[in-house]
Amino acid sequence: MPVGVPLSVLDLAFVGPGQTARDAFAGSVRVAQRAEELGYRRVWYAEHHNMASIASSATSVLIEHVASRTRTIRVGAGGIMLPNHAPLVIAEQFGTLEALHPGRIDLGLGRAPGTDPTTTHALRRSPSSADTFPEDVLELQAYLAGDTRVPGVNAMPGRGARVPLYILGSSLFGARLAAALGLPYAFASHFAPQALEEAVAIYRRHFRPSAELQAPYVIAGLTVIAADSARHAEEQLRAVQRSRVRSLLARGQPLTDEEADLLLHSPAGEHVSQMLTYAAVGTRDVVHAAVAAFARHARADELITVHPAPSLDARLRSLELLAENAERACA
Repeated sequence: MPVGVPLSVLDLAFVGPGQTARDAFAGSVRVAQRAEELGYRRVWYAEHHNMASIASSATSVLIEHVASRTRTIRVGAGGIMLPNHAPLVIAEQFGTLEALHPGRIDLGLGRAPGTDPTTTHALRRSPSSADTFPEDVLELQAYLAGDTRVPGVNAMPGRGARVPLYILGSSLFGARLAAALGLPYAFASHFAPQALEEAVAIYRRHFRPSAELQAPYVIAGLTVIAADSARHAEEQLRAVQRSRVRSLLARGQPLTDEEADLLLHSPAGEHVSQMLTYAAVGTRDVVHAAVAAFARHARADELITVHPAPSLDARLRSLELLAENAERACA
C-alpha cells in the first residue's frame, strides 16, 4: 500500500444517553474541527431516519452547520439515500452548499432507505424506488453538470456546480454501477463486511474512465477504537457492542449490561459481531498495524474511519491516536 493513504471520518452524529440532538451537533463540530487540525481529508454524515442514537437525518442541514464552522476539510454526505428524494431537490441542496463552501462539498449516494420498513412508508417511498437508482444518479449528475436530462428544468442553484459524486455500497450492485459510470466507490465495510473483496475486485476490473475520474478510486470503511491503553479500548468496544444490541435487537428497550451481553452471544447477536469484522481496536501502535493491514486487504485508495467510542472525549482521542504517524501506519 502506498505511503500516505488519506484518512477521513464518517461521523454518525451520535446522541448519547441523556443527550439531545443539540449535544450531538456540538460534538460533530468538535470532531470535524479536530479532524481538520489533524489532517484528515474529509468528514461525512449519513442519512438515517427514526434512529434515536443518530442525529444526521437532515443531512444537508448538518453539512452546512459543520462546513460553516470549519475552514479547509471537505464536508459531505456518506450518504444521501437518493431514492428518498427527487434528484432535482438534492441537486438544489448540494448546489447551494457548493455555492456557500466552494470546493469543499462531497455527495455520496446510496440506494437503501436508511431506516426500517415502517419509516420507509412514512417517507412516502415506494418499495420500487430503488429500481430507478441508476437513472436517478444520471439525472442528478446532469443537473450538477449543467446538462439537464429534463428539458426546461435546471437546478438553481446547482446548475454547473459539479459537486463530486461517490457511489456508496455494501453489495455488488453499487460496485458495478460505480464502475460503469466512472465514479469513485465507497464500500461500507465498517458495518457490512461480507462482500468487500468481491465488490472492490468487480469495481476495479470493470471501471470505465469518465470525465470525472480517469482511474478507479476505492474508499473503504473501517471502525476504529484507539485508546491510551488496551483495557480502555476493550471497554469502549464492549460499550459499542452493547449499544448496538440495544438498538438493533432490543429496539431501544432498556437492557442491563448482563442482558445485552447474553443477547450479544446469542445466534441473533452474531450479526452485531459480524458488523465489527473490520475494526481496529487497541493502543496507537496496535491500531496502526490493523489499519495498515486493512488498507492492503481492501485495496483502498482512502480509508473512511468510524470512531464509535461512547464519549466525545474518547472519540476525539481515537482521532488523535490514529492520526499520529499515519503515514507510517499505512506504508
